[in-house]
Amino acid sequence: MIVPLVEITVVQGRSPTQLRTLISKVTEAVEAAIEAPLPSIRVILREVPATHWAAGDVTVAEREKK
Repeated sequence: MIVPLVEITVVQGRSPTQLRTLISKVTEAVEAAIEAPLPSIRVILREVPATHWAAGDVTVAEREKK
């Protein structure tokens, strides 16, 4: 049996409804793309504080202040 696991990391700040929609859409995409049985699809969603996510030595929080 196929047991796909999708891990998603996003910066905190989205509403519970947005996060729930993301999980649903990703689950639907996996089901359609690889014909995985819906109950077997796992989605892990991690939220990271804006102060803990950086690119080019600038955090998201620092970038948002500019």
